[in-house]
Amino acid sequence: MPGPVTLRGHFVTVEPLHAERHAAALWQAVHGHDALWTWLFDGPYASQEAFELAVKAKQAARDAVFLAIVPAGAGLGEAGAPEGEAAGWASYMRMEPAHGVVEVGNILLSPGLQRTTAATEAMYLMAGHVFEHLGYRRYEWKCNAENEPSRRAALRLGFTFEGIFRQHMVVKGRNRDTAWFSMLDREWPARKRAFEAWLAPGNFDAQGRQRQRLEELQAGV
Repeated sequence: MPGPVTLRGHFVTVEPLHAERHAAALWQAVHGHDALWTWLFDGPYASQEAFELAVKAKQAARDAVFLAIVPAGAGLGEAGAPEGEAAGWASYMRMEPAHGVVEVGNILLSPGLQRTTAATEAMYLMAGHVFEHLGYRRYEWKCNAENEPSRRAALRLGFTFEGIFRQHMVVKGRNRDTAWFSMLDREWPARKRAFEAWLAPGNFDAQGRQRQRLEELQAGV
């Protein structure tokens, strides 16, 4: 089973979500941005106290492993994410070690973390841990079929679209058709090369603008 783990990259650290360490910074990062919760199972929260209780519940969850996303500092596109403070979270969920299958989900990225190198590197680190350290066969990404940004993100990160599960869930009183994506262990070496080529310093100019897009590199491998 996946468990709490700390994964360090050049631009981000992914570490076990802990209310005492992360909740205050996360509240400051997401408060007032209710649209962030549109596609998630919970939120938005009316008060910091309610938010902190939710973080404590995620910290104690047994059916998912929640990890805080902490930008390591200013750098390639990190101006909006304070150094050393949690700016989002993601989780390993629907964990089936007997089948070698796990999903990455419950992803919350604050406005300061969205579209940053740190956010992309966090997804790279989590995928690498699943395949290289835990030995899983299949890594899944699922989202509401109407959530176009999440669907584009899955493809950009190297997941393969598999189809739509119609009327899969009821979330916040609304029907959810679910778009399914996957990445397989045999695909990971090529996906890893694409991630590392994109994250390389030479892929960015002096202003931090990417020379090659990740989706182009993924298509190339």
